[in-house]
This record gives sequence, structure tokens and C-alpha cells, in this order.
Amino acid sequence: MPDSANPVFDQLPCDHLPAALHPVLERYWQRLLEREQDAPSGLPELLAQQGRLAEQMALVWAASDYAANVCIEKPSLLVELVKSEELLHLIKDDYAQQLQQALAELSGQPELNQQPERNQQPERNKQPERNQQSDEAQLKSILRQFQQRQMLRLIWRDVCKLSTVRETAAEVSALAEACLDVTLNQLHHWAVQAHGEPIGERSGQAMKMVVLGMGKLGAHELNLSSDIDLIFAYPESGETDKGVSCQQFFLRLGQQLVDALDAVTADGFVFRVDMRLRPYGGEGVLVCSFDAMENYYQSQGRDWERYAMIKARTVAGDSIAGAELMQRLRPFSYRRYLDFSAFESLRSMKQQINKQVRKKGMSQDIKLGAGGIREVEFVIQALQMVHGGRDKRLQQTSLYEAMAVLSEGGYLPAETVQALRNSYSFLRDLEHKLQGFANKQTQSLPASAQEQLRVAVAMAVPDVRSADWSTLMSILEQHRDIVRQHFTDVIHSDEEDDDSSRHDVDDDALQGLWQQELNEKAALSLLTEFGYEAPERTWQELIDFRKEKVFQTLPAESRTRFARFMPLLLATLATEKTPSVGFTRVMKMVEAVARRTAYIVLLSENPGAMKQFVRLCTASPFVAEFLSKHPVLLDELLTVMEKPPEKSELQAELAQGLLRLGEDSFEEQMEYLRYFKLSHTLQVAAAQITGTMTVMKVSDYLTFTAEAVLEQVLALCWQHLVRKHGYPVNQSGSHGTMDFVAVAYGKLGGIELSYISDLDLVFLHDGALDEDTVTSDGQKCINSREFYTRMAQRVITMLGTHTMSGKLYEVDMRLRPSGESGLLVSTLPAFEQYQQKEAWTWEQQALVRSRAVAGSAAMIADYEALRAGILSQTRDTEALAADVLKMRKRMREELTRKAGRGAAQPPFVIKQGKGGIVDIEFMVQFIVLSQSAQCKALLTYSDNIRILEAAAGCGVLSAQEIERLTQAYLALRATLHEFALQYTEAGPESQATEAATAEALAPLADYRADVTRMWQQVFSAYDQ
Repeated sequence: MPDSANPVFDQLPCDHLPAALHPVLERYWQRLLEREQDAPSGLPELLAQQGRLAEQMALVWAASDYAANVCIEKPSLLVELVKSEELLHLIKDDYAQQLQQALAELSGQPELNQQPERNQQPERNKQPERNQQSDEAQLKSILRQFQQRQMLRLIWRDVCKLSTVRETAAEVSALAEACLDVTLNQLHHWAVQAHGEPIGERSGQAMKMVVLGMGKLGAHELNLSSDIDLIFAYPESGETDKGVSCQQFFLRLGQQLVDALDAVTADGFVFRVDMRLRPYGGEGVLVCSFDAMENYYQSQGRDWERYAMIKARTVAGDSIAGAELMQRLRPFSYRRYLDFSAFESLRSMKQQINKQVRKKGMSQDIKLGAGGIREVEFVIQALQMVHGGRDKRLQQTSLYEAMAVLSEGGYLPAETVQALRNSYSFLRDLEHKLQGFANKQTQSLPASAQEQLRVAVAMAVPDVRSADWSTLMSILEQHRDIVRQHFTDVIHSDEEDDDSSRHDVDDDALQGLWQQELNEKAALSLLTEFGYEAPERTWQELIDFRKEKVFQTLPAESRTRFARFMPLLLATLATEKTPSVGFTRVMKMVEAVARRTAYIVLLSENPGAMKQFVRLCTASPFVAEFLSKHPVLLDELLTVMEKPPEKSELQAELAQGLLRLGEDSFEEQMEYLRYFKLSHTLQVAAAQITGTMTVMKVSDYLTFTAEAVLEQVLALCWQHLVRKHGYPVNQSGSHGTMDFVAVAYGKLGGIELSYISDLDLVFLHDGALDEDTVTSDGQKCINSREFYTRMAQRVITMLGTHTMSGKLYEVDMRLRPSGESGLLVSTLPAFEQYQQKEAWTWEQQALVRSRAVAGSAAMIADYEALRAGILSQTRDTEALAADVLKMRKRMREELTRKAGRGAAQPPFVIKQGKGGIVDIEFMVQFIVLSQSAQCKALLTYSDNIRILEAAAGCGVLSAQEIERLTQAYLALRATLHEFALQYTEAGPESQATEAATAEALAPLADYRADVTRMWQQVFSAYDQ
């Protein structure tokens, strides 16, 4: 501490720092004292009064020549920072206001954050004459002095650990934004005085320029001495009210903005400005219209520009127009599908960087070198590009925010993300220290021993007093090793590792086959050697594909992707039993996506997905056509299902996915619902083909998927109508709950859904028919009956409307009371009355396989009680049997009629034929309707298997008879599911049931005989 008799130190207190740095600090101190003799600032006295401040300054000077020189040349800056206590706080939100106040003395000062008027022509501003050259020089001087003050503060806080790495980066970014926005506002104001207000040709509205921040500025992560990467744009063509074209107006304005910040004057510069990321780079115009930008990126945008555009955001100018521009450009970076071409392009970029690093001897560069900052960025942003089109949470400009989403979404393990975050923060911290040393943009480690020691002190490794360069280097290497490993795992950029070795495929011969470098004899010999059972057909199909126009007109990049993909495909097919069959089926998908080669890249990048794709398509024409229609589902092959998900898991997945979308994003909701359904349909088909799921589990999975979709559709439709019309009133006079329920019949009701089943639905509600909805401001009341009618209509629309991904489900409403002539939605009492007094026997048979699957929990319970009551009524068994037999006879006659008049008895149809599935269903329904009055256990479930189990418990049939009937039912359904996968998506079930071969049906003969025997046993007394 200083002697009280001496107002200043003889030398700066630096005992807390390594002795090797004391001479440096002593020289700085003497320079400050010498300057104080000529122009006292009071800094030495202030330091003498605040010993802690003096120790901090010694540390800052040890870490930064730049900060030391600013303190010595302009000590009043530090005095002001101490007295205002700005060194103690984050002030990034105050930069713009402070800078505006500093510029207040300029002539023609505009208001802060002034935006152009959007709905009226601007009035001509009449301003006094100004000295343009003097004002612009004064603007530059004020900007640079302001920047120096803030940079001293930022370096001080960084070195003294008063800010985290991320806070420092955010503050530098905020400083750059404030300088850009306030300066642009001022320059625009002067430009309007000189050249008039720029007016849009289409809109007729005043316009301001939009400044996009790219790179680390866009990510809120600027370094202490970063360039700022910018792109300038304006909304539309037009001219000013003085006749100057908008292009010329904004071009001059952009040039002035760059000069104001970038030009080196006696006060230095504010920020180095890099405009090379604009369309066409350094050769392009400095500023262009929104339309021109959008056209450029759509038609000529390159992969590295997609990568760069991830971080783009509006940092200055018209923020409203900037938001519109970013909305228009976002699809350029984020594709709707999983885009694995990102790995390919980033791998190529990394290889170019590696060449530059080797050429310039930059292996110790902590940004571009192996395990450096760029590799962390590549890992995170590659995954953003791959998944961000589908998961909008990943559309983050901030690397830190993107890391959090990758962890939360399971795209990377949480421990991997944490390791990358820790390493990235360390590397960025070291980068700050390297750049803060002399305010130079560098990422290279120092060569001199003294500068190495000063960087170690700045990093406080292991602590300030005993800072050691070798310890710092050891820690650095540990972090670089971590980054290197994770980069290799995700991007895989090892230039010595070629594609063939990565996929364990020696593809030289197959590459020659694909490129048609082999003659026909050699090609057929090679295909035979690889196990292709029909080499002539495969060879011809390959030739035909190359001759097709779609392939002939592909750009060079797409052909390169095919050159990598096709040998891998041919080799993977060779592992199947029937590769020629597989090739024919796989090529349907390949032809469908030939112009969208990102799908080809996905399979090339993921051998596991390629193998799964080949296996499924070879086994099933249904899957092959399914994927050709919905190639967006290919990414589902990246993971193999180990066990079917529980219904609760499906519900949670769908709910979380929809939560990521806006409440009013109807089209996005529709697309996400369809993707959810399609992806799980593919998953269950894959599980069936690979034998990991039984027929019961397949139906359960498909049923649970439909129920999850139906629940969300009801919730979305309810929310939409409530926002518009308020809450409907229920029978008890209350409101606020969804008194609506969807009742499933048929396969959905019986938990036996198949791949393309319709949904047989009936809608019920508990609304008060004579009451209007309860509304609030802005809502339009309607009758509660009309509310629920609209609810039913909207549900059907959401389920059945065709979008680019197809439709969710075909909805069949014919089982509602009075069929197609009945009301679309009924009250529960009306439904009960119909069932009691008007329903036909076949309608009550259908009721056996019904259950409430979505909507009000109270109404679901009420419906189940109503169902049980109706089914358990005492019936005339003979009359019941007669009705059942009559209906079954009519169905068989209809089947014969379809086969053609006078035709022979049609071949066995698994579903409708004698001894088939419907015979079992009719027996089960007859048992329930005739026996449930005595055996209530028959009412518990709606699926045939558990009803049969209950029938055994009630003694309706013997245990042996029930067992045979159950086995027959499962065998018939399993065969139906297997046949379904052998036909196209257009109608597998109908084709399978009517075109099954005698050979395929032979194993079912005994089961059919059992069913026929049981039918005779159950109905023999009634079948006259």
C-alpha cells in the first residue's frame, strides 16, 4: 500500500505478478508519470487511493500493450471509467444512448433509432446548411474516441475476470451494433438532406438500409479485435424525391458507413469492415435490393454461403424490413429435409483450410489449426444445417444457443456438448488475450518468451503470480484433442481416409461398372461375381437410368455425388439374397430424388442407413414406393428401433414437436403431423420386415400413432375455434372444457390398424344446443351446436386434406347415427337414443369394436358406460343370429359379384373369404351381443383377441376352441400384414387379399378349417 505522505507510488505495485514482467511495468509507469508532469489527469493519485485498482492496472498492463498505451496517452479515460463505475458493470444496453449523446453536437442530429414512416409520404426536411467535410470528420473522431474508451473498459474487465468470455464477446458485439446503427442513422439523415428521401417503387413508402451482421457479429460473439462482416441491402427499387435512384442513394450511403468505421485516422479506426460475404463477393455491388439478394441465393448461392448465412441477423438500419429479409433468405440455409450435404460441403471447406494452414505454417493457429475454434463451429453448424430445416429451435445465430438445443434435442450427447462448450470457451478466452495484447486480429500463439509469459498471466494459468507457458500449452492441447476427436466423429475430415475404406467397400470395379467403363461381358461377369441373380436385367436398368434425361441434365456436383453413391449402393445390395430384385426397387427412389441429391448424400454419409434402406426396399415393394414418395423419411433409417415406443412416448414426441411451432402456423402443423405419422409408419414397417415386432405389436404401434395424432388434431382444432368464437356452453351450463369426443370403430376401435387403414369415426359432444358460445373481446359468438359441427368439420379437414406430404388419414363417418344422412356430430343422449331405438343389428355389431379414443376424459368414461349398457342388453338370440348370418351372406354375395357374373368361386380372400378374418369377427360380435348380459367381462375390451380371452373365462367356448380361434386369427392377420408389404402403397390390403397365390395361402389351410368348424358350431342351430 502507498505511504500516506506520498500521494503517488514510486513504482506501480506489481509484486503479485511474475518478476520477469516487473521491468516492463516499471517502464510503463515511468512513461505515465512523465506524461502527468505535462498534463495532470489525477490517475496516479486515484491509484494511490485505491490499491486494488492499482493491482488491477498492473495486471491489465502486463496482459495488454494496447491498454497500457491508452492509459498512458489518455489517462482521463480510465479516470472517467473508475469514477462512473463503468468498470464494474455490463453496459451493452447503454452503448447506443451514450454514443448518441456524444454525437449531440453534430449538426442535423436525428432522433435515436429513427425508423422510416411506412404508411405515408415523407415531408421534405428543411435543414440549415452544414459543412459536410467538417461534420464527417467530427463524426469519425467521436466514434473513435468512444470506441477507445469502451475497448479499454472491455479489455480491463476481461483480464481482471470481471466478465465471462461470453459476456465480453456479447459486449463487443453490442458495441459494434451501436456504432453501426447510430452512425447509419446519422449518415442516412444527412443523405436525405442532400439527395432526398428514398421511396419504394411498389410500396410508395420511405426506406432505410438494412445492415446484416455476419460471422461472429451475427452470433453476438465478436472478439476483442474482430473484423465485422457485413452485408448491405434495401427493400426495393425506386428513387428519392429528388430524382436519385435508390441504388445510387444506398450505394453512397454504404460507402460512407464503411468509411466512417473502417478508415484509419489520427484517432485510429472503429472496426475493420469486411464486405466480401455479400453476393458475388468483392466483385458484387456494395448494396442490392431484397429481390436481387433472394434471386442470387436461390440461383447461385454456394455451400459456404449457406454456412455463413446461418449467423446472419439484422444489426443496424430498418429492423422491420430486416426481419422480412431474413425470413426470405432463411430457406437458403435451412432445407425442409435432413440435409447431409452439409457434411460434404463443410468437409471440403475444412480441407481447403487445412491446405492454407500447411502452406502458411499456421499449425499453431488456435482458430484454423487442428482442434481449433473453426472445428467447433463446423461441428455445431453442420448439425444446424442438417437438422435446422425441420427443428426450428436450431435456427440460432449464437453458437452457444445452438449447443444448448443440440443437447436438449438429443442431436449430440450432453457430455459431448459440454466438452465442446468448455473447449470452445477456453479457446475463445485465449483468443481474446492474444488479440487484446496489441488490438490486432490474430489467433497465432506468440513466439517470444516474454509475450508468452504475458499471455499466460492474462489467462492466469495456473495463477497470476506463477503463470507458466508450458502449463498453458498443456491445457490447450487437452482442449484441442477433445475438439479434434469430436470433429472427426461428426464431420470426418481425415484427408488420408478415402470413401471406400470408410464404408469397407473396394469400389474400383463397381465404379467402373457405374461409369460404363466395362464392356457388357465384363459387366455381367462382375455382377454375377457380386451375387446378382439377374445380371442382364440389372445391367440394362443401370444403362437405362444413365440415359434418362433426368440424369443427363444433372449438374457436375450432382454427378459427383452419384459417382460416390452408386458403387456403395451396388456393393450394399450384394449383401442381400436377391440383389437384382433390390436394385429394381431401390432405383424407384433413386429416380424420384435424382435432382435432390441431398438424399443421396444422406445414404452415402451413413452406411447403417444405406444398409437399412437396401434391406427394406429389397424385402418390400411397399417400402420402396413409400420412400420414393416420401424421401424425407430416409433420415428415419439412421436409427434402428430396439423396441416399439409406448403410447405415452408417442404422445409426448408429437406434443413437443408441435410446441416448437407457432399457434397460428396451420400449414406447419399439418406438415409436422403428416411427417410424424409417415415416419412411424416407416419405423413399424422396418420392424416388421426385420422380425423385431409381432403382428399384435405392429397393429398396436400403428393404432397408438393414430390416437396420438387424433388427440393433437382435436386439441389444435379446439384451440383455433375457441380463439375465434369463445367457449361453448355444455349441458350443465358451464364452459371452458372441450366437451367433445372422437369414437373409433373398426380397426382403430379394435386396436388393429394396418398401414393404410381408414379411420372409422363418430363425433359426440355435450354442448347445450340452445346456448351461444361465451366470448371475450374480438371473438364472434356462435351457437354451441354450430361450434361443435365446425369442430368436427375442421378435424376431418386436418386429417384428410392433401398437402405436399399427402394426407394423414382417410376419414369414414358412415357409422354415425343415420349414416351419411345423419348429423356430423351428435350429443351423447341422442346417440344413445338412436342405438336403443333405431340402430340395425350390424350397427350394434360395429359397436362391439368401438371405443372413445380422444377428447374429454369425462365423456370418454360416459361413452364406455353407454357402450357397455347397449351391448349388454338381453336379445332374442335367434333373431340376432339370423341378422348376423344375413349380413354375412350379403357380404359374400358382394364378393362374388365383384369377381364377375358367372365366374367361378373367387380364390380365398384372407379378410372376406370363408374361414377368414371377417368370419372370426362376426363370431366374436355375436358372442358379445348374445352373451354379455350374463358375462360382463366381454364388455371390457374392443379388440378381438382380448374378447376371445374373456369368452374363455366366461365359459362361452372351451379353452381349446378359443386357443385355436385365436391362433387362426393371429395367423390370418400376420399373413395379411406380410402380403401388404409385398404390394405398392396404392392399395396393398385389397391386392393382398385378392391376389394371394395358392402357395402363399397353403400354410393357412388348417386355420381356415378351424374357423369354418367353429362357425358351424356357433351358428349351426340358427343357419337354416
